[in-house]
Amino acid sequence: MSDDLTPQKAEEAFWDSLKKSNTGMLGIDRPGHHAQPMTAFREEETGTIWFFTRDDTDMAREVASGEQDAMFHYGSKDQNVWACIAGTLTAHGRDPEIVDRYWNPVLAAWYPDGKDDPHLTLLRFDAEDGRVWVNEGGFFKFAYEIAKANVTKSIPDAGGVQDVRLN
Repeated sequence: MSDDLTPQKAEEAFWDSLKKSNTGMLGIDRPGHHAQPMTAFREEETGTIWFFTRDDTDMAREVASGEQDAMFHYGSKDQNVWACIAGTLTAHGRDPEIVDRYWNPVLAAWYPDGKDDPHLTLLRFDAEDGRVWVNEGGFFKFAYEIAKANVTKSIPDAGGVQDVRLN
């Protein structure tokens, strides 16, 4: 296994990857709750991750009752970065500044009345800690490691893993 991955490099890889491919699975961290696909928007100054949702969804209704422990599961589009991030999720209502900052045509499709849609609400995810897996070699290095492991009857080097503190 790769041992040159530091917590700082793992955290940087996660944030950099999230900029390029920002969809993951967000869920309340409690039995009976399941994660759902959500698009993450990171506020770089604070590390806050924002999620747009409708106030008539199960998750929005649950979070409206108060802060919830949550998990954000992430896999990069190129499959080089994987993460499981724990944090707290709170309802944030509709903040025009945040809505304007991240608004795009994909978001607009979910809100027929645009930025003023009465069902638009924001969820604030404050990341605390997590585990990040990084395979810096990409697909060809991974394929090479799999082939080598099968020939040599060894374990492939699929990258490194680190626990990170994000707050």
